[in-house]
Amino acid sequence: MIPEQSAGQRSSLDSALRGNCPRCGADDLFKGWVGFADKCGGCGLDFQAFNVGDGPAAFLIFIVGTITVVSALVVDGAFSPPWWVHLVWIPVATALTIGGLRLSKAWLLAQEYKHRAREGRIAQ
Repeated sequence: MIPEQSAGQRSSLDSALRGNCPRCGADDLFKGWVGFADKCGGCGLDFQAFNVGDGPAAFLIFIVGTITVVSALVVDGAFSPPWWVHLVWIPVATALTIGGLRLSKAWLLAQEYKHRAREGRIAQ
C-alpha cells in the first residue's frame, strides 16, 4: 500500500530537483556536490539511515556514456572537426554525471522516505 501524499507535502521529484529534505523541505540534503549530509538541520531526519547504494551511478554510466558517445559521433559525422574539438565532451560528461548523480540520489532517498523502504522488509 502506497501512503497518500498530503496537500502540503512535496513530491519526491520536486524534493530531488531542489535538493531538499523529503520530510520538512529544508535545503540541506547535500553537504557537497553529491554527498548527503548526515542529518537534516530542520527536522533531524537521519539521511545516513537511507541506502541509495550504487544504483544511480550504475545507470548514469550507461545513460551519460550513451549521450556522450552518440553526440560525439553525430558531431564528427556532420562536421568533421579537428580532434581537439572533441575535448568538449569531457566537461559535458562531467556535468551530466554530477547533475545526474545529485538528482538520482536525491530522488531515490525521497522515494525510500516516502514508501518507508527499509532493508529486509517486504510490504504486504
